[in-house]
Amino acid sequence: MDNNVIKGKWMQIKGEAKKQWGKLTDDDLDVIAGEKDKLVGKLQERYGHTKEDAEAEYHKWEQSYRN
Repeated sequence: MDNNVIKGKWMQIKGEAKKQWGKLTDDDLDVIAGEKDKLVGKLQERYGHTKEDAEAEYHKWEQSYRN
């Protein structure tokens, strides 16, 4: 899924992001606003992931919306 699609549907799917990553706060999700780089950064911050691991996790999650 294109990052623009994630941004466009963010209000609809941010609940799913919250389920996937429970350590993200509502404020985090509002700041992220569907932007991949912000989400990856928050995953690094909240979960202690490397950038590569956070990006891999994002892409795995993103794939679920392609199907």
